[in-house]
Amino acid sequence: MHLLEALFLGIIQGLTEFLPISSSAHLRIVGTFTGSGEDPGAAFTAITQIGTEAAVVVFFWRDIVRIIGQWFRSLAGKVPRNDPDARMGWLIIIGSVPIVVLGLLFQDEIESVLRSMWLVAIMLIAFGILLGVADHVGAKRRTLDQITYPHGILYGFAQALALIPGVSRSGGTITMGLFLGYERAAAARYAFLLAIPAVFGSGFYQVFKSWDAPDQYFTMGETVAATGIAFVVALGVIAFFMNWISKRSFLPFVIYRILLGVTLLILLGTGVIAP
Repeated sequence: MHLLEALFLGIIQGLTEFLPISSSAHLRIVGTFTGSGEDPGAAFTAITQIGTEAAVVVFFWRDIVRIIGQWFRSLAGKVPRNDPDARMGWLIIIGSVPIVVLGLLFQDEIESVLRSMWLVAIMLIAFGILLGVADHVGAKRRTLDQITYPHGILYGFAQALALIPGVSRSGGTITMGLFLGYERAAAARYAFLLAIPAVFGSGFYQVFKSWDAPDQYFTMGETVAATGIAFVVALGVIAFFMNWISKRSFLPFVIYRILLGVTLLILLGTGVIAP
């Protein structure tokens, strides 16, 4: 039964990681309705995100290779430091600092109190509203090559908020990008690229930390299987999402977040599910 649960949760991870609806919140919620009725845990969430982030690497492979290449060439003085791809390399590094620092400082809270279902419900609603406001008022004029270093840092702090289930890594960073006036596609593209170091770092740290840990509900083999299926599903979701936001607004995701959050509050308030 554990394997089936892990695979199902892997599908959920792949479906929700790149949509602005919080994959960690969905794993937390869906976990309570599986056969075990247990929270899959922060470790399972972080490790399965390796699969979804691998999908980002595959989807944006040419961009990533170009950025890394130009960044190293800029260090060697072979291209200008202000080369757009070299700058993007620095922006990803700078933007990753907040989540690394805050993730280490609040590691115990991330794995315990911040996984409260009450908090998940509130974050789903609050950041759903913020996304809706940002999408409505944002100028949506700035392109990816116009991202500044201060904006990169602000993006980084927005990404760090995703340490709280219910915020959404993509949702938080895209919301910040929209408030700063970036186009929807530009905000999403940088959000996806920015997540690569943090997600891989967190995921592989949890692999090391959780290997053969006796208190893990899922075995490492089951978690790896879930990670693999998350990768396959995520590839399709990225393609769908990038196509969607080039033509449509985020309103359906805003409505979904609010409805899910309200439903969760009702279930918690009536005692149907435990916090």
